[in-house]
Amino acid sequence: MASQSPFFGKREREADNFTSRPAPLAGAGNLGTPVNPSSLTTGASPTATPAAVPAAREGGSKLTVGPNIKLKGVEITDCDTLVVEGLVEATMNSRLMQIAEQGAFRGSAEIDIAEIRGVFEGTLTVREKLVIHATGKVTGTIRYGKIVIEEGGRLAGEISFGAADIRKPALQAA
Repeated sequence: MASQSPFFGKREREADNFTSRPAPLAGAGNLGTPVNPSSLTTGASPTATPAAVPAAREGGSKLTVGPNIKLKGVEITDCDTLVVEGLVEATMNSRLMQIAEQGAFRGSAEIDIAEIRGVFEGTLTVREKLVIHATGKVTGTIRYGKIVIEEGGRLAGEISFGAADIRKPALQAA
């Protein structure tokens, strides 16, 4: 008991050093980041899991259509967030839609909140807030609860206020 090993408590200090680093060290696009082999373990890393869980809870289910991807002739259901970076031709009912500058959506959508930086063509019903950024272009039949259009944003077609009273089909049944 008189002498302690110089390695006593070293494992806890090393673990503390790793928790202060950004969560994912390998994967997730960090190809140029050096990886300490001793930090790699089998199973879930305690530092990566807590960071990923809140993001999943906040956003719910998320579908991202990446650049150069075309998704045509579908009905998108049970999707909380749709991110469009490519081309989507579909019908959907969702909570949040984000169209990137290079993205385009053609079809029909009923959304709580829509952020348009690219192109939307078709029938758009936004129950809460429609945001058209400077690079955004929305054409067709548009109904909205609130609207924000940045300077340079374009809006054309049959436009009407009052989409807030429209509910999702699942909410009407309740």
